[in-house]
Amino acid sequence: MLLSGIMALALAGCRNNARESSTESAGKSESSTVSESTVADVTSSSTADSSSETTSAPVSIPQTGFTTAVPEKYKQAADKQGKVVELKYDSLDYLHGSAPITKTAYVYLPYGYDENDTATRYNIIYLMHGWGGHAGEYFEYTPTKNMFDNLVASGDIPPVIIVSATFYNANSDRDFSSSIAEFREFHRDFEENLMPTVEGKFHTYANSTSAEDLANSRDHRAFGGFSLGSVTTWLEFCYDYDYIKYFLPMSGSCWYYGTYGDFQTEKNVDFIEQLVKENNLDERGYFIYHAVGTQDAVKSQTLMQAEEMLARPDVFTPEHYMFYQKDGGYHDFDAVQEYLYNALPLFFD
Repeated sequence: MLLSGIMALALAGCRNNARESSTESAGKSESSTVSESTVADVTSSSTADSSSETTSAPVSIPQTGFTTAVPEKYKQAADKQGKVVELKYDSLDYLHGSAPITKTAYVYLPYGYDENDTATRYNIIYLMHGWGGHAGEYFEYTPTKNMFDNLVASGDIPPVIIVSATFYNANSDRDFSSSIAEFREFHRDFEENLMPTVEGKFHTYANSTSAEDLANSRDHRAFGGFSLGSVTTWLEFCYDYDYIKYFLPMSGSCWYYGTYGDFQTEKNVDFIEQLVKENNLDERGYFIYHAVGTQDAVKSQTLMQAEEMLARPDVFTPEHYMFYQKDGGYHDFDAVQEYLYNALPLFFD
């Protein structure tokens, strides 16, 4: 069973770590696969071009490279710890006649969050598990919860609200094809139920839960996911770019067209490019941090999409798209933790 899961303020320390990681990657031997070699070739030219032409990139790191390991101290319990709360919310079973149901999400509130302090607002990150996963699992892996606390305590990211949600419900079948059907409908749950409930209760930058106010606060909202959660993240880009600015797809590609084994990479990237151009996303802003491990079981589909996107440097510039790999990384939560550590300091800049 595939493991579940996923994913502002770029400080100099994180930038330096990313630069060092990318510098080290230049000395690595050429990849053993054609796809990896092609990515490296495209990376070299697009990064060189962007260094002289791009002035508004969110960070001064290369467009591609290798991730930096999470410091061991970040995996230990922080002195100032955030808390995780359970949130029940009303939703609909979109696969079974839109019958009313109750779903559960778990919400990380950073240290110092005060429900009575309505003046302080928080950026928010939604995270999605993969096949067979469940709500809240991002906080069950203790080193990752500790890392969130330490990122905030160290000033690597501002205090942030993190939501660990699910595309399943009590009526869901958990086999692979049924899971695909569930995550294809998740964007409706996100738009109509999850996001309004969470942001109506907690202090985000949305002034209200109206569609207009949620859209107006998109600069303060991110979505990430791992494995099938990564595919869900790409679909969130396709459906909910009006509400979300930052995306963290980890170990997976876009299946807006096609499905597992029928990836239709070029058609999907064509569609993403069309969305960018037709909805003025260059000006409105969007940022995708795409990641995978070099030993990941789904590496090939991820590399195919990265290769196709990097081959269009006039559209997917470093300020909008980055692709990083974990050297030796597998399809597991250790990799997820490293992707989160590298990506989150690049959000909300």
